[in-house]
Amino acid sequence: MKILVTGATGYIGGAVVDALKKAGHQVLGLARSEDARNKLTGRGVQAVAGDLADTAGLAALVKNLDAVVWTATTNSEAVDAPAVAAVLDALKGTNKTFVYTSGVWVHGDTRGDIVNEDTPLSAAALVAWRPAVEQRTLNTAGVRGIVIRPGIVYGRGAGIPSMLSASVKDGGAARFMGTGENHWPVVFVEDLADLYVRAVEQAPAGTVLVAVQGPPLKVKEIAAAASEGAGAGGKTVAWPLEEARKQFGAFADALALDQKFSAQKAQTLLGWAPKGPGIIDELRTGSYARR
Repeated sequence: MKILVTGATGYIGGAVVDALKKAGHQVLGLARSEDARNKLTGRGVQAVAGDLADTAGLAALVKNLDAVVWTATTNSEAVDAPAVAAVLDALKGTNKTFVYTSGVWVHGDTRGDIVNEDTPLSAAALVAWRPAVEQRTLNTAGVRGIVIRPGIVYGRGAGIPSMLSASVKDGGAARFMGTGENHWPVVFVEDLADLYVRAVEQAPAGTVLVAVQGPPLKVKEIAAAASEGAGAGGKTVAWPLEEARKQFGAFADALALDQKFSAQKAQTLLGWAPKGPGIIDELRTGSYARR
């Protein structure tokens, strides 16, 4: 398939590009800047000039593609929603594939329950606009719309968990927001990329997939592992949510959600079987660990 990946130089997008290429697909990456274009071409990926704010330009780009995998985000409804809408409108009636990256935060706090794709949404304020974009993806006529909701992504020494490791350098201990008693659903970046390939190749139109692996872990346990990997011996410090909000706003509340999920649907429907290291080992001795 000829596939355009938005956010191709990003954390998730970069892994997805690698996985799609390995699976034999022709991958194009959307690039806004010359630097992004150079990064893509250096990895053997055809760069396509484009900007999420240029909706007309985006619509024109997708005419001769088989699929669009959307991993880009500005974290702004004002930019993201019109951009997705423009591409979906351009694909309308073609039966081509559009995969939208949402996230588990659209479920809000699961209050101790293990939930799945069919559980009614109660989105965190930070992503309150995303369910509408999901619905547009799933309901645009003549488009094979698919939505993936990753948990907190880890691996390659990047993503949200790297904030925990970095905090050790600043304060001698891994700092987490809130009490640390809340659970994070997580997914290894390579395994997540594998799910995207499976979704592009196999998922029926209208499919929604939660992407998490392993048991949900308490944030204070994850922070302790980050502390060990960063050489602080497991030392952690709680950052009261009220204080964290002053710096991070709604992002702090999202990180403080208590969430538990089942990814049985991805496993049963697409044969997804995550193989990567658990987040504790990855933080202690893997890509986040001090060398």
